[in-house]
Amino acid sequence: MTPETAAPASSAAEAVESFLRTLSARGSSPNTLRSYRTGLEAYVGWLARNGHDWTKPARPVVRAYLASLSEGHGRRTVGQRLAAMRSFYRFATREGLAPGNPLATVPTPRQPRRLPAVLTVAQTEDLIAAAGAGSGGEPTVRDAGHGPAESERLRGALASRDVAIVETAYAAGLRIGELASLTLNSIDLRRGEVRVVGKGRKERISLLGKPARAALERYLDAARPILAAQARTRHAGAASHDADGAAPADSDLRATFLFLNHQGGPLGARGMRWRLERLRRAAGLPQGVSPHTLRHSFATHLLDGGADLRVVQELLGHESLATTQIYTHVSPARLRAAYTASHPRARLTPRDEPPGDV
Repeated sequence: MTPETAAPASSAAEAVESFLRTLSARGSSPNTLRSYRTGLEAYVGWLARNGHDWTKPARPVVRAYLASLSEGHGRRTVGQRLAAMRSFYRFATREGLAPGNPLATVPTPRQPRRLPAVLTVAQTEDLIAAAGAGSGGEPTVRDAGHGPAESERLRGALASRDVAIVETAYAAGLRIGELASLTLNSIDLRRGEVRVVGKGRKERISLLGKPARAALERYLDAARPILAAQARTRHAGAASHDADGAAPADSDLRATFLFLNHQGGPLGARGMRWRLERLRRAAGLPQGVSPHTLRHSFATHLLDGGADLRVVQELLGHESLATTQIYTHVSPARLRAAYTASHPRARLTPRDEPPGDV
């Protein structure tokens, strides 16, 4: 097929945009949308450069693309790109944009099985202690034009916030995006519950232990008002023309977020990652520990304590039990307990003891 007979690149781009809009309307996460956009734009661009019709590429064309993709990417990336392409063609077929799915019979590369890293209970406590000590404080606090006393109050508020963030993430097993999107109405400290909007905009209820509830109470009572006051100070000039001195209209919306930054605005996922990385270093934890490690640790420690796998599935918000089952393979304490309780030669018996006189 020649470039003259290939489908116009613009129609491919329009189909990709329409597909991504559909995913967004269904509640796909920003990370998923970004990953699908990157993969699909690379794919239709390659087809256009090589003169192929994106609506019905022949199998050798698809294989040639996947071969070129595997030269510069790992199997996991190739698998993700292939999943995006399959989903795109299913959409295009339903919408009448393509005659069928040319990838329906293309096998997915076998993925290496990687066990998630988890913290020990002691390491988790070290991370919480580093947050409480105000370790790795935000440099912007020192340069914000505050006096010494006000700067100290702000540092204390940030430390209280960081403790509440780590305690909440670990107690409820939240993803970083879920943690950043929590609002004041999301939590019920009396019942020890947090309402979470997860992947696909699906809601679930997770639980908060007493330490997390206490950390959130301290943050809400004393620290969050200090952080919220930073926004009122910054907006004072902008609001001076109002008769009642009210802040700009968007401040009411932003004030509903649970966790605030040093300027009084919502603390987003990127800011949380930055803070937790600094706390990781301050706590002396190994590289590779990420916000998601707290979620892995939450699940593993629950199983270590004897929690039912389906309960952990519900708390994590996993649709499939198979996704949760990976934690049964990363829990040494659980494996050891099962082995000791089940294997006939796991313990010494009296006949195994050496005789007294040897």
